[in-house]
Amino acid sequence: MAIPISISNGTMFQPDLFDLEAYIKSCKAKYGVPPRPRWVTTYFGGHDIKLALHRFASNIIFSNGLRDPYSSGGVLEDISRTVVAVHAKNGSHCLDILRANHTTDPGWLVEQRKTEVHIIKGWLAKYYADLQAFK
Repeated sequence: MAIPISISNGTMFQPDLFDLEAYIKSCKAKYGVPPRPRWVTTYFGGHDIKLALHRFASNIIFSNGLRDPYSSGGVLEDISRTVVAVHAKNGSHCLDILRANHTTDPGWLVEQRKTEVHIIKGWLAKYYADLQAFK
């Protein structure tokens, strides 16, 4: 996959435009294969993420911190019973999973992690129950 990220002239950062050809050459050199920049939309059928996730996805938690600018492009509502959105008003990018539990964690973060663990435990319980039913 290719995830083009650029920095334009309209920011305080030095401009850095995404160059697909350079990206392809880099992938070939590093991994021996080229990326497929249009694969996701071709495989999943377009640009409607809700429809694609509803049709093809399961057991995904989209965790969003609403203080994070990335959250505006995130999944902020449940798509199905097993494609769910968990978000925290004060959260930021990956805070719930990248930082280990600590006694100074705010209550909302502790609760968000508990919610995520509860959801995952439910999926695992269903998986093992289904596995036993098919034996």
